[in-house]
Amino acid sequence: MLCDRRDECAVLDRLVEGARVGRSGVLVLKGDAGIGKTALLEYAVGSVSDMRGVRTAGVESEMELAFAALHQLCAPLLEWLERLPGPQRHALATAFGLSEGAMPDRFFVALAVLGLLSEAAEERPLVCLVDDIQWLDRASAQVLAFVARRLLAEPVVMLFGAREPSEEFAGLPELVIEGLEGADAQALLASVFPGRLDALVADQIVAETRGNPLALLELPRGLSAAELAGGFGLPGAVSLEGRIEESFRQRLGALPDDTRRLFLVAAAEPLGDPALLRRAAAILGLTDQAVEPARRAALIEIDGRVRFRHPLVRSAVYGASSPPERREAHRALGEATDAQVDPDRRAWHLAKAAAGPDECVAAELEHAAGRAQARGGVAAAAAFLERAAALTPEPSSRARRALAAAQAKFEAGALEDALALLATADKGPSDQLRHARIHLLRAQIAFASTRGSDAPPLLLEAAREFEPVDPSLSRATYLDAFAAALFAGRLAAGRGVVAVADAVRAGPPPPPSPRPSELLLHGLAVRFTEGYVVGAPTLREALSAFGRNTALPAEDARWLWLACWVASDLWDDKAWTLLSGRQLELARDAGALTALTLALSARVAFLGTSGDVSAVESMAGELRLIADATGIATSPYGALLLAALRGREAEASRLIKMVVGEAVTRGEGFAVAAAEQLSGLLYNGLGRYNAALAAVRDAGEHISDFGAPTLGVAELIESAVRSGEVELAGRALERLEETTCASGTEWALGVRARSGALLSEGDRAERLYREGIERLQRTLVPLELARAHLLYGEWLRRERRRRNAREQLRIALEMFTGMGTEAFVGRAERELRATGERVRKRSVDTTSELTTQEAQVARLARDGLSNVEIGARLFISQHTVAYHLRKVFTKLGVTSRNQLGRVLPESASAGQVA
Repeated sequence: MLCDRRDECAVLDRLVEGARVGRSGVLVLKGDAGIGKTALLEYAVGSVSDMRGVRTAGVESEMELAFAALHQLCAPLLEWLERLPGPQRHALATAFGLSEGAMPDRFFVALAVLGLLSEAAEERPLVCLVDDIQWLDRASAQVLAFVARRLLAEPVVMLFGAREPSEEFAGLPELVIEGLEGADAQALLASVFPGRLDALVADQIVAETRGNPLALLELPRGLSAAELAGGFGLPGAVSLEGRIEESFRQRLGALPDDTRRLFLVAAAEPLGDPALLRRAAAILGLTDQAVEPARRAALIEIDGRVRFRHPLVRSAVYGASSPPERREAHRALGEATDAQVDPDRRAWHLAKAAAGPDECVAAELEHAAGRAQARGGVAAAAAFLERAAALTPEPSSRARRALAAAQAKFEAGALEDALALLATADKGPSDQLRHARIHLLRAQIAFASTRGSDAPPLLLEAAREFEPVDPSLSRATYLDAFAAALFAGRLAAGRGVVAVADAVRAGPPPPPSPRPSELLLHGLAVRFTEGYVVGAPTLREALSAFGRNTALPAEDARWLWLACWVASDLWDDKAWTLLSGRQLELARDAGALTALTLALSARVAFLGTSGDVSAVESMAGELRLIADATGIATSPYGALLLAALRGREAEASRLIKMVVGEAVTRGEGFAVAAAEQLSGLLYNGLGRYNAALAAVRDAGEHISDFGAPTLGVAELIESAVRSGEVELAGRALERLEETTCASGTEWALGVRARSGALLSEGDRAERLYREGIERLQRTLVPLELARAHLLYGEWLRRERRRRNAREQLRIALEMFTGMGTEAFVGRAERELRATGERVRKRSVDTTSELTTQEAQVARLARDGLSNVEIGARLFISQHTVAYHLRKVFTKLGVTSRNQLGRVLPESASAGQVA
């Protein structure tokens, strides 16, 4: 009976009705234990005979088993698994242990679950009930929260029950369930009290229980009117939940010993499998007679499933038992669980049953951790390994397992837990390789925490320790140290990249046939010890090796992002676009969203340098989607780059201030250098040369400024010349010539010629402008070419050659307009007007009517992606893609995907790998 729940039921009815007409709904029902959340969830599924209902619930003892709750929810829907795209189908099957394969990214699993629910709902609308989300295993919680945020145009309702706030589900629509009031509370109380109860006493009971339905039903049981006259007689400090549990414990205490033992086994077994319960009971010598008192107590039901009347019954049973009694129950369950069918639960029960160190159980837990890791359950693997380490009697094996547990905790994001386990691993017998791995993991944790100046010295120490025991791992760790030092840049403690470079040169030489990453390491070491010119050939060789190897092994592929960084430092636009595209392709194919953020950032940096505003906007939006859906922190670099290209000074200034402030706090000098370079780009585009000069005055002065920030030297030359500081511009040109001559690419030599022209006069200036344009026409960076036309046109106007100036300025204006680089558009328009030409008013962009997600869907559809591919890219179902496309067609006045190219600005990268 749902007393006084008309408003809550009406909310649920509206969600269900929305699903019937193809609209998704999500709601978290929050409230205390016993407040009626489960009853409302049951009402929702009971009122939809025309819809499909699936359910699951978090169980406290299952919180360490990866995807346990999710598997239970999806099991009835697996007949639709074959409809999913291959990568998603494989990821979900691997996560659920239905097939073997590489560890899937948990968010790719989430995308597969979204697709599964969407496909199942196409046949009949779907209602998903997830109760007690505070006890969900972490992997299931992350996936379900991800799915709930991505639903839109699917006939799916997701309802969650929660006792307390949950970080994963924060921000979802909520309905707080309060206690009953007035006559409804009195009526419920009267339904369980056989005689007449004094009105004042009834009022006191309702007040003490705050109208909690379960408390009103349970707490008065077995008490007389006289006993209730003073209330429940429990201290006020005891929570209502504690009072209800105490009531259940009192009722359990009246049951026979064998029945209570049976209750305990059921409480320790989260699957609700009656066959497993019977097998465990038989191991303990419990007969069927023990079941009957449990049935009569109305606290448990045993039919097709084992169900407690309320989760508090389960916790009351488990909490009231002694440690030996719990161990006995878990031992029986472990022995009763089939080692072939469910080895992980068997290992977990046996671990709970262990009273002290037990190598056999520890070994089983270690194997379970391997299986959990393969399914993507990193948190579960960490829990298995942590328990395995605690149960390991032999010190060396205990240290090894503690280190493995720390590694898993690190991968799961539990950095403090990882550091605690490293302390345990460090106490093991002397082992040089293990101690080096401990130092490496400590350094990786420091780098993950801040990406600042703390990590490079720690990584350097670990790399040195690996030299005598594992030279290959030593070189890989030196590359880690280089990466950390480059991030720290000018804010590094001590000598930064130079210290790493010196250590590499003094360490093991590269092997006779070095891998691409080993060439990269050697080239960086030479670059920062002997200079840019000497290091360039080896770094070019490394980029060539990365480019030749289309099937890079994992130990090399993980360094593609750094290779992109090197390509930008070498002015190698072709290598930069090839490698950033390949890195992005690999991340997409693997469905690894964590790696995808790095790949997208590398690609955005190239696209921004080339001036492809449309593609930058799309990928910056994708980065925001990943951050919103997964909680993975991403830098606002894409948004800052976009603001700079568009000339949005207020937005860019706000982002620059934020980026620099956070970077200085972390000790991340690279971000400071990048922000300075983008400031120079912004203000040169706006024609505010003094502001540009103030931002990039120190460009090229710091040896550790590396990659795209080195472009700041070109910004310095332009702003210094325009600000009248010719001597400063001349010194900057000398620095630019050193790198561009050593690079030798058309991009490098084109920018050098364009920059040199700014400091030249007469025929020499014209010759250099023309050379710059000719060279930049052969590159993949049209923004640089457009700027060369602009500068040449400005020079021609100052030389009073207006007709020639108009020709160059028209080309520049057309290019800037096509790219969407608004700041430079305005500058080109002003220069054209100064030549006496009338500039036509620009047409209104109809795409501004689209929402952010509609614009992203439209661009991807224009570029030829299918609905399934767009859904995978934007973390939505293909049905939601179709929904967005219908709205796009209406707003843009088109009727098919083929017409999108006519109304949307063309992406300069549409034909490139993305």
